[in-house]
Amino acid sequence: MSEVRVRFPPSPTGYLHIGSARTALLNWLWAKKNNGKLILRIEDTDTERSTQESIEGILDGLQWLGLDWDEGPYFQTEFAEDHRKAADQLLESGHAYKCFCTKEELEAKREAAKVEKKEFGYDGTCRHLTPEQVVEKEAADQPSVLRFKVPEQEGKLAYHDEVLGTIERAYNDIEDFVIVRSNGKPLYMLCNVVDDIRDRITHIIRGQDHMSNTTRQVLLYQALDAPIPIFAHMPLTLDLQKRKISKRSHGELVSVQFYREKGFIPWALCNFLALLGWNPGTDQEIFSREELIETFTLDRISKVNSVFNHRKGDPKFFTDPKLISINEQYLRSMEISALAELVKQDFIQQDIWDKSYDGARREWFLTTLDLIRDRFHTVRDFATLGRAYFANDYTVEAKPLKKNILKHPGLKTWMPMLSERLAGLGTFDKESSEAATRELATELDIKPGILINGMRTVLTGQLAGPGMFDILIALGKNRVVERLQDIGHLYEE
Repeated sequence: MSEVRVRFPPSPTGYLHIGSARTALLNWLWAKKNNGKLILRIEDTDTERSTQESIEGILDGLQWLGLDWDEGPYFQTEFAEDHRKAADQLLESGHAYKCFCTKEELEAKREAAKVEKKEFGYDGTCRHLTPEQVVEKEAADQPSVLRFKVPEQEGKLAYHDEVLGTIERAYNDIEDFVIVRSNGKPLYMLCNVVDDIRDRITHIIRGQDHMSNTTRQVLLYQALDAPIPIFAHMPLTLDLQKRKISKRSHGELVSVQFYREKGFIPWALCNFLALLGWNPGTDQEIFSREELIETFTLDRISKVNSVFNHRKGDPKFFTDPKLISINEQYLRSMEISALAELVKQDFIQQDIWDKSYDGARREWFLTTLDLIRDRFHTVRDFATLGRAYFANDYTVEAKPLKKNILKHPGLKTWMPMLSERLAGLGTFDKESSEAATRELATELDIKPGILINGMRTVLTGQLAGPGMFDILIALGKNRVVERLQDIGHLYEE
């Protein structure tokens, strides 16, 4: 078997879409599994919509996901001469012809087909023009496009798809399609094939929305006397209303950058994307990079569309719950040093990073992350829900404030009393702090839970979390005493 060579050819007309990221991932997996090469090719021929910002966003998104490429990035516009030469070759070999039909003529034929309730397809008006007729029209400066000449024969054109099996289409159902515009610019259909031939692509792994192009591209490979790559068309990803996920319908939710900003772990997102339309044949859902490379095969790609389970307006599940669950599992199980690096980068962005976390307080930092990570969904939660452990400007959430503080006005007096008790402890540990708390509750003739739940809300701003006296030790005596000394501001409207 020759070297496996796959490609990811994004169009730089917007952000890196999670659907495009899935395409890149599956190509990357196939290359890694076969010790092959992934070629990154930026298809920037749409000069009006392509932007440098989009190019940088695509490259940055791939790098963040950890999807490295072996060649490129190549830019399609750099190979314009290759595309023109291929078009000339097809014209000279008789596989293409010049078409002088005007837009008005074609539109009239299209309307006539509608009236007759027939599917419109180019009728080959210019297919059989004599060389003399072509010269005459060119002499009259009549503009022309270049059309591919589909073989006039009975039967069907067939190709094998690794996902869908044998795909067939009758030659009679394929119209002579345009490959070069009237301005002399080759279309995507031809450019894509020429680039794949030049880059020696062996496998084309892409979405089923490209299947309308595949039959025509197979004809181009044949006409250019080039080997036909192995195709594998992935299912589309739809929402619960069976709409294709898109920026227009779903906004930033379908952008890789959205998940980066929300604090998702890069490989957790890759893990989720791999399971959108592919399954390992087992119940396993969490895969390391090595496991996914080893397990991945093209024949396990699903034939049916996958579902992105997003319920608009649900604050708890702001994206697919399965993605959140996978990310949670990574947060809870990954090496604490690896998690610390991700949290560090986010803390730097949120301006709460303390250099001592890499120095004298390193052990405390790692221990605290390990203590609080079990209830968090994303890396961003450490700077929001867990902010009280690392900064003093944290928010007390409304629900615990109402339930644990405002319900008990006596806490305005009791918390300063508890602060004094804790400040006077010779040894500040879980046992001594718990004993002091329960002793005060007995003296006040109140349930210990009133003090314990009140402390949790005052000290962390949260309704739930680690054990209360684990929290005290993580925060340290000084911060605990200081925060409990005066809570009157919590009762202010």
